[in-house]
Amino acid sequence: MNKDGLFWIKAGAVLGAIAVVCGSFGAHMLPEFLMEKYAGQTREVLGQQIPAAQKYLADFKTAAEYEMYHSLALLAVGLLSLHGSSWSLRLAGRSFLFGSIIFSGSLYLLVLTGMRWLGAVTPFGGVLFIIGWAALFYATMQMPRSTSAA
Repeated sequence: MNKDGLFWIKAGAVLGAIAVVCGSFGAHMLPEFLMEKYAGQTREVLGQQIPAAQKYLADFKTAAEYEMYHSLALLAVGLLSLHGSSWSLRLAGRSFLFGSIIFSGSLYLLVLTGMRWLGAVTPFGGVLFIIGWAALFYATMQMPRSTSAA
């Protein structure tokens, strides 16, 4: 069995599990923590001041959602890699993995610690996601087409 494919499938499974844990934490335990941590603070969103706890809860949920999406993308990379690895599939896998770590990780830390400078790191994860999707697209364009009629 192809080692690359198995690695990406395992990485996708781990990221998926982490996304579920973080999503559950965000839904059940985080709101109270955020209400205490950011009591009385506001953040500007679309020109309006909203409670900081509300903004950060939404950011945390976005991090968990994007982590889940990209865990599924890693599973796809893994499954495609089982049929043969390529530089573009490896680039897609690495981009999705490190994009999740940087994007979701920086948002999780920003929300939990209040270190707002982490918001400057988050877009680098987003760029990696874009690279990953482009690399995945390229990889599929390079795959042999089936010539058999079904």
